[in-house]
Amino acid sequence: MNAFPLETPLTRHAGIDVPLICGAMYPCSNPELVAAVSEAGGIGIVQPISLTYVHGHDFRAGLRLIHGLTSRPIGMNALIEQSSRAYRERMERWIDIALEEGVRFFVTSLGNPRWVAEKAHAAGGVVYHDVTERKWAEKGRDAGVDGLIGVNRRAGGHPGTRSAEALLEEVGALGLPVVCAGGVGDERGFVEALRLGYAGVQAGTRFIATPECRASDAYKQAIVAATEEDIVLSERITGVPVAIIRTPYVDRAGLKAGALARWMLRQRRTKHLMRTIYALRSIWQLKRASLATAGSPDYWQAGKSVGAIGGIESAGAIVARFAAAARAGHLAPSG
Repeated sequence: MNAFPLETPLTRHAGIDVPLICGAMYPCSNPELVAAVSEAGGIGIVQPISLTYVHGHDFRAGLRLIHGLTSRPIGMNALIEQSSRAYRERMERWIDIALEEGVRFFVTSLGNPRWVAEKAHAAGGVVYHDVTERKWAEKGRDAGVDGLIGVNRRAGGHPGTRSAEALLEEVGALGLPVVCAGGVGDERGFVEALRLGYAGVQAGTRFIATPECRASDAYKQAIVAATEEDIVLSERITGVPVAIIRTPYVDRAGLKAGALARWMLRQRRTKHLMRTIYALRSIWQLKRASLATAGSPDYWQAGKSVGAIGGIESAGAIVARFAAAARAGHLAPSG
């Protein structure tokens, strides 16, 4: 089979060797994991709340720690939903600090990315925007982003509703490179995404099951043991469906938000308040569940890529294996 080129618009935009992003994950994006993926030739993405609240670093000091572990490019995730003026001001400050510290690759989510694109472009940076369908892709294009992260229905976190193939067909004609986010857990999936015409892959779940990630051993082993059928969508974490591993705790708690919460989320006057309540609760709950070794609720986020993950493996080995498969045009599953 013909080899697939590793040089794509993503590698040129990000200044990397392998078109593979370690997606930003709350609470799992610790500095060592971000650095390891970048050092191996992909790009690790900093999740600011993980860096500061979960892993305890001042934001600038955390970036400098990562840069002390790798000289390769790193990226930053900016959640830009207009939840409050204070949050917007904090995110602007984080982006300014990131630019001052040499970050030039940004992934935006949930809001209008125009202001981020303007800041990044003024410093020679680029912005890729998370999208789940064409209307959000068009808004991102119109806001001046440089690429799109196509979040499909197999993704962890907040998945989309389209297959990888359908989503690329829907947004691929807009003139921007598109990265596949969702369902890629081995080199076969990586090569298949490149074959479809994606400019690269964003993986999250695969990189949790690594020694560099500070997630608990129980979380990592749950990923290794899970099948695609074990991934369910829960409204009880953020109020909107989040992909998690089904566990006895999840079965007892249920998957639906309560009746009052659902009503508040549908009302224009109360939906932002309810989202804030969920966000504050989920920040604590996911931190406790993902990093604790015992005695915490088994709310473990993961995507359907779990079905292709057979063990805990170093981040560098994952990047190298994916790259080798693409160079060989290899579509066989890993051993």
